[in-house]
Amino acid sequence: MVWQTYQLLLHTSPSGNLMGFVFFATVCSYNFHWFLTPFSISYSQRLAWAHQHKGWHLFLYFVGLIGTLVFFLFIREHWLALGFGAFITFLYSAPKLPLPAFRSLKEIAVGKTIFLSVVWAYVTAALPFFIENQPWKFEYIQYVLNRFMLIYSICILFDYRDRGDDKKEGIRSMITYLDEKGINLLFGISMLLFFISTWCLKFYGHSYRDLVLLAIPGIITAILYPYAKKNFSDYLYYFVLDGLMMLSGLLMLIFN
Repeated sequence: MVWQTYQLLLHTSPSGNLMGFVFFATVCSYNFHWFLTPFSISYSQRLAWAHQHKGWHLFLYFVGLIGTLVFFLFIREHWLALGFGAFITFLYSAPKLPLPAFRSLKEIAVGKTIFLSVVWAYVTAALPFFIENQPWKFEYIQYVLNRFMLIYSICILFDYRDRGDDKKEGIRSMITYLDEKGINLLFGISMLLFFISTWCLKFYGHSYRDLVLLAIPGIITAILYPYAKKNFSDYLYYFVLDGLMMLSGLLMLIFN
C-alpha cells in the first residue's frame, strides 16, 4: 500500500527504512491489540487461537517494537509525522487498557471505525508525502480521501461482524448505533464517495488503467457486502477483505 502511493503519486520507490518501519510498526500494533482483546462471545478459529496464544502476541509485540525503534533511528528527522501515526494507532487499542482514562474512550461514538481507517489511510497514503517533504496539493488530498473511503467501507463490515462483542465491552461505533437500514446506507454512501474520488483522480492526469486498478477492490467489496454480512468466515474477513486493501497495489505491481 505504501509502495502504491510512491509509484502512483511520487513516481519513485519507498526507502527500505520506511518500509521496515511500517512493517514492524504493523506487527507491533497488531499484536498489542490482540494481546489486549478478551475472548469473543462469537466463536472464531482465529479469535480462539489468539486467546489461547497470548504469549505469542506478547512476544511478537516486543519484536515489532524493537524493529520499529531500530528503523525509526534512520528516519527520526520525521519524528513528528511518525509520532502522529503512532498516536492515532494507539487510540484504536487504548480502550482495551484496564485504566479508567483509556476505558473512557469507549464512549466516543464512531471512534473505533474512524480510528482504524484513519490509521491505515495516514500510514499508507499520507505519511509518504511527509517523509519525502512534499508540499501538499489537492491531488494528494484527493488520493488520501480515496484510500480512506475504501478502508472505511471494509471496516464497516468488520464492525458489523464484531458488533456483539463491541456492545458487550461497551465500545461504541456507528455500527452499534445504527439499525440495519442505517448500516446499509452508511456503506452505500462510503462506496459512492470512494468511486467518485477514484474518478476525480483522472483530472490529475492518471490513466484509465490506474483508475480501474484502484476501483477493482471497491467493486469486489460492494459485491461481497451482502454475503459478508451473513458469513463471518475467518478466511473471508482476514484473507479476502483484509487483502482488498492492498489489492490495487498488487495489481499495479503486476501490470507495471
